[in-house]
Amino acid sequence: MPGSLLDRRIAEGPGPIMTETKTPRPLVAGNWKMNGLKASAREITALGEKLAAAKPPGCEILVCPPATLLSTFAPLTSKAGIGLGAQDCHAKPSGAHTGDISAEMLADIGCAYVIVGHSERRADHAESDEIVRAKAEATHRAGLTAIICVGETEVERDAGDTLEIVAGQIADSVPKAATAANTVIAYEPIWAIGTGRTPGADDVAEVHGLIRSALEMHAITDADEMRILYGGSVKPANARELMAVRNVDGALVGGASLKAEDFWGIIEAYV
Repeated sequence: MPGSLLDRRIAEGPGPIMTETKTPRPLVAGNWKMNGLKASAREITALGEKLAAAKPPGCEILVCPPATLLSTFAPLTSKAGIGLGAQDCHAKPSGAHTGDISAEMLADIGCAYVIVGHSERRADHAESDEIVRAKAEATHRAGLTAIICVGETEVERDAGDTLEIVAGQIADSVPKAATAANTVIAYEPIWAIGTGRTPGADDVAEVHGLIRSALEMHAITDADEMRILYGGSVKPANARELMAVRNVDGALVGGASLKAEDFWGIIEAYV
């Protein structure tokens, strides 16, 4: 990663908390990971009831359940005005890939989004930036929006390498054809996922500002409109503070998205 970008971000500092309306429409996405059975559909129904009873939130809402639940959730999310997404896809449209699912199959079932490059996929399945980019390109090929995840480990953070690691992942994971319409970036500090730990508002602002600059360096023509989500132990108790940070355009929520009550508590940051 060129030193000029890192030097510029460090010189600029993290930037203030946002008080004005941001251009991108925020997105609050729930990543259910490997959780949920068919009975979990009641949580989608409950979330839909909360949406119907409240004023329209100032954000888009997305749920990404396991692949086994996509067909069950599709009619429920559609009725409630909630987006449906998948947690991964294969880079190829079809073929001899036992156990894999293509982006085209996900589009066929009603998905609008696909998460690619989640830290758990990168770690547990040795997915490189190149593999993540290929999956993002497959998502675009199928007419879906890719949520590309980036983030640093605790060791990398403690070594002071956060900005360099994240900027490198943006450079190598984001397709050149990415636009604000087909791509969302999710920053998830790996050391904060599921631990209850979260970086301070200034730390989040610094990394999200670096991501915005890295997207501009990547020649994304509408980088200022591309949504950048924060993910890492987002809960109702800290959602308003985190969602108010500059360049934070929503959240990628893990465990707190499994229950309608908890997920709604995060969505309320935009109600």
